[in-house]
Amino acid sequence: MAKAAPEGLITALDIGSSKVSAMIAQKGDGGELIVLGTGQRESRGVKRGYIADMQATEAAVREAVEQAERIAGLSIENVWAGFSAGGLVSDEAFIEIELGGHRIEQGDIEALLHEGRSAIDPQGRMVLHAQPALYTLDGLTGVKKPIGLHADRLGVHIHVVAADGSPVRNLDLCVRLAHLEVKSIIASPVATGLACLSEEERDLGVALVEMGAGITNVSLFAGGMLVGLKSIAMGAADITDDIASAFGTRRSQAERMKCFHGSANASPRDNHEMIPVMPLSSEDEGGDSVQITKAALIAVIRTRLEHMMGEIRTALAELKFEGPVGRQVVLTGGGAELKGIADYAQQALGRQVRVGRPRGLTALPDAHAGPAFATLAGLAFYAANDPIDLRGLAPTQQTVHRPKGFKAIRRLIHAARANY
Repeated sequence: MAKAAPEGLITALDIGSSKVSAMIAQKGDGGELIVLGTGQRESRGVKRGYIADMQATEAAVREAVEQAERIAGLSIENVWAGFSAGGLVSDEAFIEIELGGHRIEQGDIEALLHEGRSAIDPQGRMVLHAQPALYTLDGLTGVKKPIGLHADRLGVHIHVVAADGSPVRNLDLCVRLAHLEVKSIIASPVATGLACLSEEERDLGVALVEMGAGITNVSLFAGGMLVGLKSIAMGAADITDDIASAFGTRRSQAERMKCFHGSANASPRDNHEMIPVMPLSSEDEGGDSVQITKAALIAVIRTRLEHMMGEIRTALAELKFEGPVGRQVVLTGGGAELKGIADYAQQALGRQVRVGRPRGLTALPDAHAGPAFATLAGLAFYAANDPIDLRGLAPTQQTVHRPKGFKAIRRLIHAARANY
C-alpha cells in the first residue's frame, strides 16, 4: 500500500500527442534530484498537442501516475504539468523606476516587480510564465543581482510566455478529473531547455527544436532566457503516417519500421536490404507479408524530413537566428531518436546540431533517458527551482492585463544579445 508523500516531493506530468509520462522525484541532501518512480502510457486523446478526448486522456494520465506511484511506493496529490500545443508565444515586458541614486535594497526589487506585473500584456492570451529575467541599472542591461548596487534608475525585463486559454484550461481540467491538483502548467520549451541546455548555451545563444509526435516547437535562447518561440503543426507522427500510407500498412507497424529500420541518411547498401511489410489487405485475409527495400523506406522518411526542415529553417529565420557559424541547434523530442537525424539536420540547416538528452537526474531509468523524455525531466527541474513568477494566479485565472501608461516590448532579443 502506497504511503503518504514526504515533504518536498515533485511529480512531473508530460501530456504529449503520442504518450503520457509521469515522474516522481525528490531533492537529495546535496540538492540533486533523485528519481523515485516513472510511468508511461499511450496518449489516446491528444491531437497536435491539444486534448481532443477528455475521457481517454484522463484515463492515460491516471494510469501513468499510478504506475509511477507503484514504483516509488508513494501516493502523490499534485503535479507540475507540461503544455506543448501550438499557440505558445514568447514575449517580454519592460518596466523601470527612479531610485535617485540610493543603494538598491530588497524592497526596491519588490516594488519594481509589483510594477512589472502591471506591464504584462498577453493580448487576451493566458499567461503561463511571467518571470523577471535581466535587470538594468541606468540603462546597462544584463545585471542579474542588483541588490547592494547604487543606481538612479532600476529596470527589469520580464519574460512572458502565453498561450491560447481554452487548450490550457482543458489540460488543467483533465488533470483534475484524474483527482490530481495542478501546481502549475509549464510551457514545454521552458522545461526542456532546463533539461537539455547548459547555462552557458542558454547565455551564448542556442536554438532548441523539440520534435514531438504532433507538434514541433522551435525556441531561441539568448542571454540566459527564452527570447523567441515558433510552433509548427508537424511532428514525428507525420513520418509514421507517411510510411503507413506509402506501403499500405497499419500505423503500429509503420512506427516499428521507422524505429527499427528507418534512418535520415541513405547508403548504397540500403537497396539490397529487404524489410517485411504486412499490408492491410493481407492482414484482413490472413495473407503473407510483402518485401520492400530499406532504400524505399528511407526515401519516404527523407521526403517528410525535407519538408519539416524547411519549416524549421523558416522558423529560425523569423526568430532572427543569424550570426557566426558556431551557433548551435539542439534537437530533442521523440523525433530526435530517428537514426542519423543530427547529421541530416546539420546539412539541412547549415548549423552545428546535436541531440539533447535529459541530464543531471540521479537514478533515471535508461528507458526514460532519451530525448523523448527531455520535457518530463525539465518539468522536474523547473519544479525544483520554483522560480519567481509574477502571475500569482491559479491556472484558470492567469490572464493579466496592463493599465494605460506602460509600454510592452514585443521582442527584446536585441537586449539579450547585448550580453554576448
